[in-house]
Amino acid sequence: MTRILADLPDDDIEWLDRIAGEKGKSRAALVREAVATYRAQTQPSSDKSWLDQAFGIWKDRTDIGDAVEWQRRERASSTRPWDDDYDEVKAEFPDLFDEEDDRQRRIYLEMSGAADKARKRRDRT
Repeated sequence: MTRILADLPDDDIEWLDRIAGEKGKSRAALVREAVATYRAQTQPSSDKSWLDQAFGIWKDRTDIGDAVEWQRRERASSTRPWDDDYDEVKAEFPDLFDEEDDRQRRIYLEMSGAADKARKRRDRT
């Protein structure tokens, strides 16, 4: 690690010392955090290094069970009555849907004339 010398106004040093005391950190630690934050915020949009840094970040999580299943469930929870895959998603995750969802689905199908198409599709399977 390289040491640097920087001149800061006295009021900034006083503020930095106060924050460092409140957080139980050194002045140098706060300056390092500030530089890291500034760097992260000013990375060019073409810099995709954050993808490599984040890849696999959830691999050791145990609080969500199977990560893929959790993600599928999260996506399913945003399914709406007018989505084409409503029936399939509801069959897989029935606890995410209620009577109001089904009522809205019927209204949508009737209004769109898709009720017959949906019944035909269901009959084919």
